[in-house]
Formats: sequence, C-alpha cells, structure tokens
Amino acid sequence: MLGIAADHAGYELKNTLIEYLKELGCEVKDFGTHSAESMDYPDVAHPLAEEVESGKLEKGIAICGSGNGISMTLNKHQGIRAALCWNTELAALARQHNDANILSLPARFIDTDTAKAIVKAYLESDFEGGRHQRRVEKIACK
Repeated sequence: MLGIAADHAGYELKNTLIEYLKELGCEVKDFGTHSAESMDYPDVAHPLAEEVESGKLEKGIAICGSGNGISMTLNKHQGIRAALCWNTELAALARQHNDANILSLPARFIDTDTAKAIVKAYLESDFEGGRHQRRVEKIACK
C-alpha cells in the first residue's frame, strides 16, 4: 500500500495521481486534503510520515505548491527520506541512491503528464544499497 497526501495546491494533482496509481495496480491510502480549500500541509504530512516511518506503509507521495514545505515537514521525522523531484531522473536517483521513502512533488511547477512519469520512475526504481547504504545510515540524527 502507498500513502498519498497533499495540501490545497496539490489537491487536484493528488486526485489525478490516485486514479493513475490505481490503474498501475497500487492500493492507495489518501491522507487528504479532501478539498481545494486552503489548509496547512503539516496536517497531512505528519500522518503520512508516521505511517511510513512505522512500516504500515512502504512508500508515500506528498504534494504541495512548491514541494518544499511538505518535504521539510516530512523530513523532520527520523525515519523519513522525502525527496523533492521535478523530473524522472531525480525520482529514479532518489530511490536508487537515497532510498527515498516519500516522493514530494511541486504541483505548481509540473504538469500532470510529468507528474505521472515521475511517479512511475519512482515506483519502478529500487535502492541500490552498496556504498549508498553507508550514506543513508548516516542521515538520521543520533
């Protein structure tokens, strides 16, 4: 199962991606928001992060206007490695080299087709381990 969350700026893209993910055969848990009315991205980011961090969900997708605010919030959680991606190469590298467990998207800066391609690249890429494992292990504060 994959989690997805967005603020008001990402609401429409979130709904589009939920349908796309279902077409790909993914089961999706929607953390909201559930309207285009202005809201605060931490209200959906923290619940998504907690479920990924606990292992209830393997991965997540988070969306806000720039992708920055929601990424900053997600990355406050020790077990989260949220990566802001605006193209397919970054999404693949985020998984391959950083074992990113949440993909963050900038809704106001990418179109729907680009977002779908980024999501597909993220989901189809695997963590390479090796030298990257050592680096990932050094990310969390002790």
